Amino acid sequence: VQLQASGGGLVQAGGSLRLSCTASGRTIVNYHMGWFRQAPGKEREFVAGIHRSDGSTVYGDSVKGRFTISKSNMKSTVWLQMNSLKPEDTAVYFCASTSRVWSAGVTNPGTYNLWGQGTLVTVSS
Repeated sequence: VQLQASGGGLVQAGGSLRLSCTASGRTIVNYHMGWFRQAPGKEREFVAGIHRSDGSTVYGDSVKGRFTISKSNMKSTVWLQMNSLKPEDTAVYFCASTSRVWSAGVTNPGTYNLWGQGTLVTVSS
């Protein structure tokens, strides 16, 4: 069972990227899914989360209105559409899943028990 993140790359400020996270070995239907990022020298930061059942979403303050998380249970895939990218969005982006209840803290990385390997996003000014 693993999560495979992809779609990172180099993009100019103002551009867009779409990250994908595919689960192998299991379906994601029973798991809340999240995206986090970590820039060099900084702590891991919550980006977005999506509820396993009703698809409700939550976003970090720094990405609200620019990023969108979505998923397909059939494809066992979660996406992060990133628009209006800024140099401060540069980071390694990780997807993660949790079987814990939503109220356990979807924004807390400690809530998640399975992580992907990360994909690098670099935004040039």
